[in-house]
Amino acid sequence: MPQSPHDRAAEYHNKAAHAHQAAATAHGKGDHLTAHELSKQAHEYSIKAFEHSKQVGAHFKDGKGS
Repeated sequence: MPQSPHDRAAEYHNKAAHAHQAAATAHGKGDHLTAHELSKQAHEYSIKAFEHSKQVGAHFKDGKGS
């Protein structure tokens, strides 16, 4: 079953939060390279979440939301 833009946005927000947490853990352990890579991944997930959130907003702005 295909996910709605809202569900995809929520999923990417959760993935970004998890990657941020993992980056903080890696940084705390002194693994700065891994922390940097995880931070980049979190940023990419955040961008995807934002794009899907914009789709949700456009859907409601057009009067198609319930």
